[in-house]
Amino acid sequence: MVVVQVILTVLHVILCIGLIAIILLQSGKSAGLSGAIAGGAETFFGKKKGLDEFLGKITVYVAVAFAVTSVVLVIITG
Repeated sequence: MVVVQVILTVLHVILCIGLIAIILLQSGKSAGLSGAIAGGAETFFGKKKGLDEFLGKITVYVAVAFAVTSVVLVIITG
């Protein structure tokens, strides 16, 4: 059981660092009135494609894996 806990802890740390890196790689949203206008235009004309969509999907998968490892580690150690 200790080996499984160590493996899950290492995986959890890797997922944590990966999640931080993926979030920091994403482009930020513009703030204020100009951001509302430009953000709507970018979404309407389809400017948000490619890397931003890919990073968004990867973020969801890594976040779900992070949550699952968190719950499993709590169950194992508790």
